[in-house]
Amino acid sequence: MDLKLADAKKIIEHTLAAQAKNSFKPMAVVVLGAAGTIRASESQDGTSLLRPKVAHGKAFGAISIGLGSRALFERAKVEPFFIQAVNSLCDGALVPVAGGVLVRDKDGNLLGAVGVTGDTSDNDELCAVAGIEAAGFVADTGG
Repeated sequence: MDLKLADAKKIIEHTLAAQAKNSFKPMAVVVLGAAGTIRASESQDGTSLLRPKVAHGKAFGAISIGLGSRALFERAKVEPFFIQAVNSLCDGALVPVAGGVLVRDKDGNLLGAVGVTGDTSDNDELCAVAGIEAAGFVADTGG
């Protein structure tokens, strides 16, 4: 099972609505399907050059390991060599900080992941969770 393009666009719409509601800094959002392919991506005006790559790295790390990036951050604190090794396997694409959230259906099936960046990692995660839930899915932060 995979996220449909229309669902990915809804997640982005609701994620950026949460950003606006909270007056957070401009954000980049990347939505990946279950196989790690990009389903949709959007960057607001004012985001820096690397924000889309950071958002992708948060989502890619989450979908690759099967844990929200908050859990990867916690694991990096106790097993930094493991996270570095995995990052090498991912060709440096892993970003192990909050803001990469798994997308599940109501039965717990993994559908994809969302990566958000632009504000603090906690605020990025808050927006990702809001977007996923408003689109009718279950957010899994790994926390």
